[in-house]
Amino acid sequence: METNRENGSLYTNILNGVATIEFGHPQANSFPLELLNRLTTELNLISNNPQVKLVVLKSEGDKTFCAGASFGELLKVDSEAKGYEFFSGFAKVINAIRHCSKLVIGRAQGKSVGGGIGLLAACDYVFATEAASIKLSEISIGIGPFVIAPAVERKMGVGVLAELALTPDQWKNAYWAEKKGLYARVFETILQMDKEIEYFTQKLSAYNPEALSELKKSFWRNTENWDTLLFDNARISGKLILSDFSKQILQKLK
Repeated sequence: METNRENGSLYTNILNGVATIEFGHPQANSFPLELLNRLTTELNLISNNPQVKLVVLKSEGDKTFCAGASFGELLKVDSEAKGYEFFSGFAKVINAIRHCSKLVIGRAQGKSVGGGIGLLAACDYVFATEAASIKLSEISIGIGPFVIAPAVERKMGVGVLAELALTPDQWKNAYWAEKKGLYARVFETILQMDKEIEYFTQKLSAYNPEALSELKKSFWRNTENWDTLLFDNARISGKLILSDFSKQILQKLK
């Protein structure tokens, strides 16, 4: 069942060493700040949980994976400090995935926009369905994908980041995203994807957890500067969302 809570929902289920974190929001699984902070806290707790070997990150429903930043929250930003605080929420989540001692497996059942793509790019391995198209729409509202850019560039390359960022009105299909490195595997249906995720996590969780943890560290080598970089980028977005251009666009969309 999909949530109708204004600030979204977050549930964690741990079974056979696999922690499945499921987030949801009535507006296409978008993220208000409270939900971003709750996800960060949950990832940090799981990182220190010896009973957990792997993490699966998923969203509610069978349609959109994540619509990125909550439109309602963007409308509420009325100062650079509030803008910085909101966009820092995405910086904290991405860094929490990066710092997590467990491998994080993404599950994309549908479309992703903006911050949703950043979330998937930060995951260590991602399964998706044919419906999991992607789009970076930030520049169309006067900002840019600054906070998530390092994660997208790391996973897909600077050329792909430019292709996505400069075509904010164009959806890229799941097979394109797979070819560019965002998705590891793409399936026709959610059922097929979930069966493979179950098999994959069961098999992976049987391996040496210390080896998995060290492997995760090797994946994220040379990203230590993200502890400051992502927050510096959040300041850029927090300032731009207050521009006359952004205010006019947001009012039109409202």
